[in-house]
Amino acid sequence: MLRASLLCGLMVLVLAAGAVFAQSVTPVRAIRAQSLIGEADVVPSETSAAGAVAEVAAVVGQEARTTLYPGRPILSNQIGAPALVERNQLVRMHFSEGALSITTEGRTLDRAGVGELVRVMNLASRQIVTGSVLADGSIEVGQ
Repeated sequence: MLRASLLCGLMVLVLAAGAVFAQSVTPVRAIRAQSLIGEADVVPSETSAAGAVAEVAAVVGQEARTTLYPGRPILSNQIGAPALVERNQLVRMHFSEGALSITTEGRTLDRAGVGELVRVMNLASRQIVTGSVLADGSIEVGQ
């Protein structure tokens, strides 16, 4: 009985210590939306929040999706890959399936980074499709 009680007490201490040492990343200054985040812009903090980013390295080089305020933990949905295509930008769209391959021009309807989905209007047909941004700035549709 004493052994079980001691074990439970030890477990509570370990869990409490984990909560005390939980870290998040907070901005040093206000970071505007669509700005790249540098190493000097953020610091580790003892404050914690659900969905908060825990490591500075995970934030550096990312783009702020919303304005980030000093002292508030940065949440994972507030940052993302830097935008490679801007809204209203002309881009090449690629579609491939089996032996069929189509390439045409489109106009982006949103901002997006590599690997993110973006809506694009096909300039020839005026149809709106969704595609993934490739590293060269073109859009792969139909996957």
